[in-house]
This record gives sequence, structure tokens and C-alpha cells, in this order.
Amino acid sequence: MLSHLRFNAIYMIRLTKIFHFEMAHAIHGYKGACKNIHGHSYELHVTVCASENHTEYIPAPGFIIDFKEIKKIVKEAVTEKFDHRMILSSPFVAAHPSFSTQENLIIWDAEPTAENLLFYIKQTLKESFPEEVKLIQLKLYETKDSYAEWMDDKISAI
Repeated sequence: MLSHLRFNAIYMIRLTKIFHFEMAHAIHGYKGACKNIHGHSYELHVTVCASENHTEYIPAPGFIIDFKEIKKIVKEAVTEKFDHRMILSSPFVAAHPSFSTQENLIIWDAEPTAENLLFYIKQTLKESFPEEVKLIQLKLYETKDSYAEWMDDKISAI
């Protein structure tokens, strides 16, 4: 019977949900091809755990957070804002003012690199999850074989 089942937690339980979005950007001041506007099919991995460590079992309903809730939070906070959008830095737009009238344009102070996207996503999601859920890792694939990663430094030491 499951009611008598006890689990000894050696490692914390982590949940990961994967998201996809299409976005264009350019990197101002870069000497390579990425200085021009181009797009990527991004893949974002969002990993969370419980703020409280459950050592024997997770009380009913038996999960840290419903995957549907993770999907709703990330969709509202990230993918709806970035999907089919173009992010350019204010220095890029200043140097190329004709792009400032684009309907799908988001202008950032920072360059829209994978690293800066992760900083933004991390901050936005940390403020969006309920307090009993902790964001611990993000992976943002810019191509199928290149990604930037953020990990909570308290978790990565475990």
C-alpha cells in the first residue's frame, strides 16, 4: 500500500519542463555574423525543486508543483513575451534607427545574448513561482548543440 511506503531522500527531487520559442536578435559590437539580425529556435529547460526538503514523501496531492502550473508560469513570464519577437539592444537601435519601427521589437539596455536572456528569465521566474517552489536551474539552447546554463549556486554545490 502506498500509504505505508516511505522514501529515504538521498537527493532532492527536481522537476524539469522544456519550452520552445522562436526569437530574433543581433549582437551590437560583435565582429562575427551575429552582429546582423538573425533568429533561433530556442529550447528552454526550467528546473525547480521544493523550497522545503521532503525526506520521506511528498504530502497529497504528491507532487511539488503540477507540470501544468510550471507551463502556465513560464508561458506567461517568458515564452509569450519572446516568441516571434525581435530583441535588440538600445545601442543597436541607435546605430540602426530604421529597425525601431518594427512591430515585434523589444529594446533592451543589454545585448540579447543567451547569457543575458538567462539573467532576465531567472529574475522573472524567481518572482513568478510560489514560495514553496524554488527555481534552481535554467538551460537555454540557442542551437541544438549550444546552450547557456544558470544554476543556483547553493544547489550546484550539492
